[in-house]
Amino acid sequence: MTITDDLQKLLDILPIELRLTLEKHSQRDTLVEVVLDLGRRPEARFANLTEYLSQKLVTQDQIDDCISRVGMFGGDNRAGIEQTLHRISAIRNRSSKIIGLTCRIGRAVFGTIGMVRDLVETGQSILMLGRPGVGKTTALREIARVLADDLNKRVVIIDTSNEIAGDGDISHPAIGKARRMQVAHPEQQHQVMIEAVENHMPEVIIIDEIGTELEALAARTIAERGVQLVGTAHGNQIENLIKNPTLCDLVGGIQAVTLGDDEARRRGSQKTVLERKAPPTFEIAIEMLERQRWVIHESAADTVDNLLRGRLPSPQVRTVDENGKVRVVNQLTALNGNKCQQSKESTIISAGRQSNGWRSSGQMQPLPSLKALPEKREFDRLLEQSLNYSGDLNFHETRQAGPNGEDLPLHIYPYGVSRHQLEQIINVLDLPVILTKELDSSDAILALRSHVKNHTKLRHMAKTRHLPIQMIKSSTIPQITRGLRRILHMEEPNITDEKELQLLLHSGSDDEMDALEETRLAVEQIVIPKGQPVELLPRSSQVRKIQHELVEHYRLKSDSFGEEPNRRLRIYPA
Repeated sequence: MTITDDLQKLLDILPIELRLTLEKHSQRDTLVEVVLDLGRRPEARFANLTEYLSQKLVTQDQIDDCISRVGMFGGDNRAGIEQTLHRISAIRNRSSKIIGLTCRIGRAVFGTIGMVRDLVETGQSILMLGRPGVGKTTALREIARVLADDLNKRVVIIDTSNEIAGDGDISHPAIGKARRMQVAHPEQQHQVMIEAVENHMPEVIIIDEIGTELEALAARTIAERGVQLVGTAHGNQIENLIKNPTLCDLVGGIQAVTLGDDEARRRGSQKTVLERKAPPTFEIAIEMLERQRWVIHESAADTVDNLLRGRLPSPQVRTVDENGKVRVVNQLTALNGNKCQQSKESTIISAGRQSNGWRSSGQMQPLPSLKALPEKREFDRLLEQSLNYSGDLNFHETRQAGPNGEDLPLHIYPYGVSRHQLEQIINVLDLPVILTKELDSSDAILALRSHVKNHTKLRHMAKTRHLPIQMIKSSTIPQITRGLRRILHMEEPNITDEKELQLLLHSGSDDEMDALEETRLAVEQIVIPKGQPVELLPRSSQVRKIQHELVEHYRLKSDSFGEEPNRRLRIYPA
């Protein structure tokens, strides 16, 4: 990287005693800012330490002398030195008299965006987040130069505090051929943003410190006109923007949505949930955790959706080592919510890199042990294998083949079917099935017939994605079990085993066990072989319900008759 800072021009505005001390200081190249407060000792802040420059207290005459050497302070209490990137910020008392100064060193760092140059070249809008002092403005300045000089785009910088292109009417050379529009009053920044689009035909607009609702709305207006945006906002992570009502529109806005009964049941959530209101203004979000460590969200929309649904996003972490080599680490969110990392080192990052590996479809549970792998659960085996594998993750070679060539375990998207009953059946019968909440990550759909009949959109989406739909008549244990077996192409057993009887139990009481055994014997020994109807002993309504379900499992019909407490079941032959 190449760094230019014009440090001497900033030192020249300081009192002579302080200037001489800093000129001889061993760490002057890492100086961040100089702080002068009335009645306190002058302070110098370096990258890794802070120290006092003198034991004498700062006087009002010294502050006034510094003010006379800089430009005029604007409405944001900031001033600058012409042809430099330095920033002098004022602290005023109640009568508006300046009693403190923060002299911040501005540096033009060439090569700082090597980590994300591939993202800049995509033409998508980029939002950079980070705490003050982490280098957001420095990165913006370099992005503006690369877009204007290397990519030959028409770039306009909205420079509210003259921090990007320096103070004065002539822009600093660090921004290259990019043009700069100054803002007379900070509260007018949103108006200047719109004016830039309407008057100067930019292809790219650079905005520093989007901080008000009007500026967020102006940014959305600009993005909808097809102009690439590159901006910064205060906040360490995307979660900060989601919780900020002023700036949440930058990532699409948040609204409360009331779901229908079917959708709430399918999601397994409350009826009122938070969802993203619109497409994000910025397609890409970058969290600048440190100067050489950035977290990349290549799809801000997916990240926001995952966070609102209680899932962990799968971002990409990019760092630069001492030799200038870029290291890319893909954080993959596993099915159980834990994270693992896949790393790759490169000096040039290819554009549009996508994370691969597990299906990132949400909080899916790992399968119980498969018959083919009795010693260890399938998910645990795959997870261990992936963590010990240095190359690309490839699950097609490790997962078993399904009935139609699909990978096992099958990912099934339930629609209108009880998720609790599905999980119970999968666990008890040891089926190679994982439930997913995302249609794109599914291999098949299990749905109620009545729901699919009036849902043309679901049928169309299934047809487009070539997904089979297995319809069941009702959300009962036998119907769900039969539907899962059909999807897996498993033959139905001739007799009902103990596991299937266990599925039908509610409380597991002796009365329920006796009733189920009575029903099983009646069906298998009288109704099916002899073709005769059978009446069972009187039972309670709850016990009769599980008897009806067992009869349905045999594909027979049953009816309840009689008056309580002598109401009982009658089973008819097919």
